[in-house]
Amino acid sequence: MGSFNYLVLLQHSVNIRDCIEHMSADWGMMQKADDREVMMQHAKFGRFIAVICGVIMQGGSFLYGVAKAMKTVTIVIGNETVTMHPMTCPAYSKIIDMRYSPVNEIVLVIQILSTFVVSFATVGICSLAAVLATHASGQLNVLYMRLDELSKKQKEGNHIDEQRMIVIVEHHLRVLSFISRVENIMHKASLVELTGCTIILCLLGYYILMNWGTFDAAQITSYVIVYVSMAFNIFIFCYIGEIITEKCKRVGEVAYMTNWYNLHHKTAHGLVLIIARSSNVIKITAGKLIQLSIATFGDVFKTSLAYLNILRTMTT
Repeated sequence: MGSFNYLVLLQHSVNIRDCIEHMSADWGMMQKADDREVMMQHAKFGRFIAVICGVIMQGGSFLYGVAKAMKTVTIVIGNETVTMHPMTCPAYSKIIDMRYSPVNEIVLVIQILSTFVVSFATVGICSLAAVLATHASGQLNVLYMRLDELSKKQKEGNHIDEQRMIVIVEHHLRVLSFISRVENIMHKASLVELTGCTIILCLLGYYILMNWGTFDAAQITSYVIVYVSMAFNIFIFCYIGEIITEKCKRVGEVAYMTNWYNLHHKTAHGLVLIIARSSNVIKITAGKLIQLSIATFGDVFKTSLAYLNILRTMTT
């Protein structure tokens, strides 16, 4: 999963740069203090989500590796008794004999460092999604403010109203273009995270139940931490999809709730097109197959629990 996320970042490096340049241009276009204040609030929220994502993912990976490495196991090899640290990923035992020191310690450190590298790719894709989505959300809030101002300043003449309508339509199309770019960047990574985290949640729940009888505190704690980090990954993508979809729909509602009857009839007709365009929402999806929303987040947990019950039935 981490490798695929890294490949997605490399594949869409040009699109990511275009999105960043788009965000920079949006900030340059915000001349009013109220608009910049709205944008600043959403930028801080996006940065907060990125920090939380980094702390949970890297903290979960670090604590999982440390929890596994803290304890030692004693094995008997012929007439010799050897004490070693268990591996976080024991698949390497088929390639190299890790039972003896210092090979055991060297491979363990390499595994922990590689876990950090893989986690950085996942943190990068989740943080990028959060920052781009909150920026789009801030731009839509600015659009709401401009729609509200349109009907409140109807006494300045029809020409002024038409100019404001032009700005509103251009701003709306600009935001929709940005959201479509975000969808193009994120839909593959979202599918990988959605399917991969569903399987991981299922397996982690199974491991927790299997280790509950012996109650290995370090082992169970490490599983719980990784479980939380995987659940948070899915929640980030689903929350992003939910908030963008709802705010895109709300553009039509805000346009309808304005005092359009105070506007010139030609200007008011422009609101009809805005309402019609907002009804065709650009949705954030996983692989263009599954719409990301809070309902999808609940479905993922229900699916993982269903698979968990199947595993329990097969092993008991």
